[in-house]
Amino acid sequence: MAFEYKLPPSLQKRLEGLQAQTDSIGRSAATVTVFDDCVLKVSPITAENRNALQMLSWLQERLPVPKILYQEDRDGINYLLMSRASGRMACDPLLMEDPLQLTRSLADALQTLWRVDITGCPCRQFLEHKLSLATKFVEAGECDMEDAEPGTYGPGGFRDPEHLLSWLVDNKPEETPVLSHGDFCLPNVFFRDGQVSGYIDLDHCGIGDPYQDIALCYRSLNHNFNGKYGHFPGYDPKMLFQALGMEPDMDRIRYYILLDELF
Repeated sequence: MAFEYKLPPSLQKRLEGLQAQTDSIGRSAATVTVFDDCVLKVSPITAENRNALQMLSWLQERLPVPKILYQEDRDGINYLLMSRASGRMACDPLLMEDPLQLTRSLADALQTLWRVDITGCPCRQFLEHKLSLATKFVEAGECDMEDAEPGTYGPGGFRDPEHLLSWLVDNKPEETPVLSHGDFCLPNVFFRDGQVSGYIDLDHCGIGDPYQDIALCYRSLNHNFNGKYGHFPGYDPKMLFQALGMEPDMDRIRYYILLDELF
């Protein structure tokens, strides 16, 4: 959804003369402008970007996340200037050409998240919270059925978002508390020399279940390798689970992918 804004004078002065380009990879309502060494994210003030600010602050010495360089709320708009993540996005073609190494790097990035001591973490992202948010989106008619995964709606699937939400409420899986990124898709993770060098877009980060991240990572890998966002040979969906050293619970993966259809 497009929105109008005017940069605060102090921020405008800070950015004068810098070369910029608009980042069109993300799917959020925010306007993201990328400079040589910083990133400006402008968006309507929401509970989600309040969450992101809290998590960015809390994670500064715990994980490689952007540093907050400038932040201001003005006339219902949040202006956030951050340091630019180093390395390459996980969906960079150079990384996609080696699916085995990429899945190993992603598995390590997931496990690095889950090893963080969550004592004192300011944000909770358990299913009770997520389903409450999903209910608001469904009631407001903000869930896009056209952009859903094939089979989500229609014959063999759900009638509509209300039907999906009801099923999600009735079929909540058990949760194991860890630090969850919340939107662990390939564009939101950066690597340098095979090691995670940045986590970005922390709007849904907080204490949650590891399958929240496993599910969206799995879906993102499939989309990036099967032709939806690109096509690279040699990828097997089992690679991620092999790298994680686990036997996946596909029902839980399906649950969290379905939950994401309402956001």
